Amino acid sequence: MKKFLDLITEEMQSAFTACGYDEDLAKVTLSNRPDLCEYQCNGAMAAAKRYKKKPIDIANEIVEKLKESRCFEDVSAVMPGFINLKIAGPFLAEYMNGMCAADKLGMEEVQEKQTVIVDYGGANVAKPLHVGHLRAAVIGEAIKRMGRFVGHKVIGDVHLGDWGLQMGLIIEELKDRKPNLPYFDESFTGEYPAEAPFTISELEEIYPAASAKSKADPAFKERAQQATFKLQSGYAPYRAIWRHIMNVSLADLKKNYANLDVEFDLWKGESDAEPYIPGLIKDLTDKGLAYESQGALVVDVVEETDAKELPPCIIRKSDGASLYATSDLATIIEREQDFKPDHYVYVVDKRQDLHFKQVFRVAKKAGIVSPDRRMDFVGFGTMNGKDGKPFKTREGGVMRLEDLIAEITDAAYKRIMENENHAMEGGEAKETARIVGLAALKYGDLSNQATKDYVFDIDRFTSFEGNTGPYILYTVARINSILKKYAAIRETGAAQACGCDAGTGSVSAAGCGGETILPPAGEPEKTLMLALARFSEVMHTSFEELAPHKICAYIYELSNALNHFYHETKIIAEEDEAKRAGYIGLVTLTRACLTTCIDLLGFEAAERM
Repeated sequence: MKKFLDLITEEMQSAFTACGYDEDLAKVTLSNRPDLCEYQCNGAMAAAKRYKKKPIDIANEIVEKLKESRCFEDVSAVMPGFINLKIAGPFLAEYMNGMCAADKLGMEEVQEKQTVIVDYGGANVAKPLHVGHLRAAVIGEAIKRMGRFVGHKVIGDVHLGDWGLQMGLIIEELKDRKPNLPYFDESFTGEYPAEAPFTISELEEIYPAASAKSKADPAFKERAQQATFKLQSGYAPYRAIWRHIMNVSLADLKKNYANLDVEFDLWKGESDAEPYIPGLIKDLTDKGLAYESQGALVVDVVEETDAKELPPCIIRKSDGASLYATSDLATIIEREQDFKPDHYVYVVDKRQDLHFKQVFRVAKKAGIVSPDRRMDFVGFGTMNGKDGKPFKTREGGVMRLEDLIAEITDAAYKRIMENENHAMEGGEAKETARIVGLAALKYGDLSNQATKDYVFDIDRFTSFEGNTGPYILYTVARINSILKKYAAIRETGAAQACGCDAGTGSVSAAGCGGETILPPAGEPEKTLMLALARFSEVMHTSFEELAPHKICAYIYELSNALNHFYHETKIIAEEDEAKRAGYIGLVTLTRACLTTCIDLLGFEAAERM
């Protein structure tokens, strides 16, 4: 199905060309005065300059041409030349029924399917996931799902920090604690143990202890740097320890990301890029792009259009060490070799903006990717506490992500139990709290534009009212309740007709449940239909702009429209069976749109709340 806006625009284009005006003038937008109309076209204003006529005269010509249009119930020209549009009810109902019958609720997939790499997560091995990892994981997961939904091949890569100084620190701290391990015996020639000499809890304690020691003891830091160099040079005992670190860390990371309902296709790390670094440096040098500056190897990235000068990208430090830029460029080489992506998306803290500007420019300048390759940096702001500072525990430390999830789940459980009408057993209530808590956490994050900082407010995020995840889920639960009542009435009627027992009954979750949606009889019904009609447009725009917050804004609008319709309409009590069935079709379609959107945002709906 075509986008609803495209259908209206085509109708306007026909009118403009029939009146002798260029069709590019027939742009239609949502009305900025919904009290006057639903859509508007300001093309007559631009046409006035092009055709040397009064804009109101042109607008009146277009209005006259559209009098017989099946798309509009009312078209009017307003001074100085605006064209106000109101959609015809039958045309709108026809579009609703088309959405019900079509795959993906009528959304056509992109014509040019691309391979997209989404680099998100960025966790460091040997460290627990904490609240600082939340935004990369949640935003990146949503972008990945959005891209797949519109038809692209999207590959998510966690891109682990697994090759830096922290490895040398852990190795040296382990050496101090357990010097008798075979990894530290230079005369050992046997097989290294298959089991790690530490648990995840021990490993997570070893790293901060080693980090603190390195700051107080320069000799220990020097040892750690040497250990890192030996590891990266292929020293077998340290490679064996590194594999233990990776295995223990990955098992824990996968468990914690799964609790957040975040999945990666690739569990690659900086270590995977290491083999590509020598060739990268040689290529940059051979092409005359890399040169020495104060002992370091750098590449200029300044362009003529820059408003301010960008510093060179450092490829190799004066001591011969590689940097994050080196690793990221080598990773691009690896990805080009393995996947040949059409589009790169990096979801990282916005403070890394300069770093990625430099990396993208070097990649294009060196011909690692083509000059027109789309490379996007989705830089995100920080999650802050109510004091406006980065979110901390009550003790002032960095909160582990699993503790944050547990805290918001507990808050959701209390909300549910406070509801006198919840009627849930303990097990169901706890599972519902898990679903609601995750929705509260993710929606609370994603409803903000990625670049903006936001305040983590557990009371507001878990509220069943306002622009929150639980409010969206409550709307879905309300629809479930309506459909359950309708199914029971329908089953009872069928049972009475045949003289058999009534079953529980259900209405299909997809489309409109087989019911035909009728033209809207009033404003609440039409407002809901108009919101539903924008589904395809929102899906495509949100991914094209890499903006999950636009889906959040859409489902909040859709939920408000559904609840307004619910309060103003006797749905189950409607005596006209065709009308009632049409209402059921409409709310079922609304549920399908809402559940599709929340799945793209990375959470699910509870059956009831």
